[in-house]
Amino acid sequence: MPNIKSAIKRVRTNETKNAQNSHVKSAMRSSVKKAETALTNNDDNASDSVKAAIKQVEKAASKGLIHKNTAARKKARLMKQA
Repeated sequence: MPNIKSAIKRVRTNETKNAQNSHVKSAMRSSVKKAETALTNNDDNASDSVKAAIKQVEKAASKGLIHKNTAARKKARLMKQA
């Protein structure tokens, strides 16, 4: 644990940001996986789950959690399956 006040604050801030980033990235992975299974099973709500997955991918890319080209690739693959 650091001794300097600003370093202590930086540790707390990093923990908070890490938790938020992990949550967004996990939600993105879950929604993409849900959309892929809906597409393979030909579910009725497959298009809705694809839209939700694309929204999550764009959110992660805008926050800098994934690269914009990675986001584009994920979206393209989802749309190709749909």
